[in-house]
Amino acid sequence: MEKSDIGLIGLAVMGQNLVMNMSDHGFQVSVYNRTHSKVDAFVNGEARGHSVIGTYSIEELVSSLKRPRRVMMMIKAGKPVDMTIDSLIPYLEPGDIIIDGGNSNYEDTIRRLEYVTSKGLYYIGTGISGGEEGARTGPSIMPGGSPEAWPYVKDIFQGVAAKVAGGVPCCDWVGSGGAGHFVKMVHNGIEYGDMQPIAEAFQIMQEILGMTADEMHEVFARWNTGKLDSYLIEITRDILAFKDKDGQPLIDKILDTAGQKGTGRWAAINALEFGIPMNLITESVLARSLSALKEQRVMASAILEGPQVSFDGDRTAFLADLEQALYASKIVSYAQGYMLMRTASEDFKWDLNYGGIAQMWRGGCIIRSVFLDDIKKAYDSNPELVNLLFDPFFSGEIMHAQAGWRRVVSKAAEFGVPVPAMSSALAFYDGYRREHLPANMIQAQRDYFGAHTYERVDTPRGEFFHTNWTGTGGDITAASYDA
Repeated sequence: MEKSDIGLIGLAVMGQNLVMNMSDHGFQVSVYNRTHSKVDAFVNGEARGHSVIGTYSIEELVSSLKRPRRVMMMIKAGKPVDMTIDSLIPYLEPGDIIIDGGNSNYEDTIRRLEYVTSKGLYYIGTGISGGEEGARTGPSIMPGGSPEAWPYVKDIFQGVAAKVAGGVPCCDWVGSGGAGHFVKMVHNGIEYGDMQPIAEAFQIMQEILGMTADEMHEVFARWNTGKLDSYLIEITRDILAFKDKDGQPLIDKILDTAGQKGTGRWAAINALEFGIPMNLITESVLARSLSALKEQRVMASAILEGPQVSFDGDRTAFLADLEQALYASKIVSYAQGYMLMRTASEDFKWDLNYGGIAQMWRGGCIIRSVFLDDIKKAYDSNPELVNLLFDPFFSGEIMHAQAGWRRVVSKAAEFGVPVPAMSSALAFYDGYRREHLPANMIQAQRDYFGAHTYERVDTPRGEFFHTNWTGTGGDITAASYDA
């Protein structure tokens, strides 16, 4: 029997769809699942007639593959990945490649890379975005890890990836170490920062403007033909038009508690660890946490009062403002995500290609949008761009949007409608654009109670001072200073 091009472990929906995608593109795939009945059901069902070979042990899977052997795991992140790696290593030879296609934490990927490399093998940790549909028809793929392994998986990955204008694949090598999974983590953080402002726009339309689901559907349909054209706006349009069996909008019957799998939270945690003010994405994560407190919110609604909503303005004009607020918040979400990637790239020496990452996200993934073309142009024009907001196009766009953005945030606050994403994005914009912030007061307070020292505006950076504020303190300062 002819040897397979790649082996895949894990036949949940994502794994199965990715196998079918590979088969469609001319690759023979050997599959294995710990539950053997899943292998039988798949090869005798959807995969019947395709170049898919069922195997029933790790040894059989490995022995069915061409050299260098390429084994891809599509399994739950965490301990199962470590256990599977350990089960594979005895059957692999130097130069073989283990691939983790799940949503693993990038720090785990770095650890696993070192471990697998010590065994003479190559390791790839790759982010895959696009959900079930993307896996089947073309996802965005973000591989990182052992650079030596890339030539051996490039044809497969780029073959099955989504394609954009000119047939360019939404897949390229991201970088060494945990770069692939880090970029996927940031992608998911931006996804949170994209979804929450859309949800806030939905609530504003519903509660302030009193719009029906059908009316909102028409607005999102219109927005999807302009600057906001994206997968998330598109599916929001469709959701608002979807009716339940009784003919009523299904959206109104869905409980208002949002789940999360952890990657958005990881992005927020890493932003804190790297000192990046990724407040919009963090607020988007926290908004889901607040939504989960449904029972408490029900009790609070009977106790805590807010203002009465009575909108008497121009609805058409306000919807135009809302579009600008959503667009500006989207710009900030990406700017913050790129700030985090830039810092990590410098710290880990990954040398990330920021324009290339925008290209990878242009199709197949959840955050795909026409907006990403503008990001790619920005970084192609200036690969050393410090912040997306410094690009002439984006600085011009966000400044143009800010008047409507401010009116929306102000009106939401006036009527007591929470917009944590839009408002925190605006706070970031206003803080980032200021030469002076009130942090001098904070540093004075830190020096007053903890002798943490401060720098002065009339001396060079790097010189630190301490003041005996009360006259009863001393000249001893704290051992560490962190501005």
